[in-house]
Amino acid sequence: MRLVLASASPRRRELLTQAGFTFDVYPVHIPEDPHPGEDPIAYVTRLAREKAEAVFIELSSKESALPRVVLGADTTVTLDNQILGKPEDAADAARMLRLLSGRTHRVITGVAVVTAKSTEVAAEVTGVSFLALSDEEIDAYVATGEPMDKAGAYAIQGRAARWIPRVEGCYFNVVGLPLALVSTILEFCNVPA
Repeated sequence: MRLVLASASPRRRELLTQAGFTFDVYPVHIPEDPHPGEDPIAYVTRLAREKAEAVFIELSSKESALPRVVLGADTTVTLDNQILGKPEDAADAARMLRLLSGRTHRVITGVAVVTAKSTEVAAEVTGVSFLALSDEEIDAYVATGEPMDKAGAYAIQGRAARWIPRVEGCYFNVVGLPLALVSTILEFCNVPA
């Protein structure tokens, strides 16, 4: 079976490659707005499933004898059960970083694996603690542009690493793909690395 990653995220591609998987990349764009009152875990698992199902359906409609397994994922940051997605602009990024400053928040990644026989969905939750940040530190970080396409307006594998003294749970989840969880689901679906 051929593994397909339903994501344009370079971080997810790097992580899957690092874990030894061979895969194709087939990004899909779906609306990513949370439903009113939607729980953060329900939100990311819904988006992961919708992405994987959309790619599976699209690829299944094309001529090919290869059976496919499609992996979809979506990551969000939550604080006080509020979803902090990708910032709309620099001011929004600074707002999010001020909220995270000096506090512990949750990073949640929903994962979905779709095959011809089933759809498996799961989520990983990781706690991330931030040091207290000054307005100057926040402004300088936002000016780098790094926060702009990241949930919660930061990249743990980037410059923000210096402000994160503690991670409780899967580090790779915070980067964008919980590798142990993904490997377990793919093994369950008989997808070799």
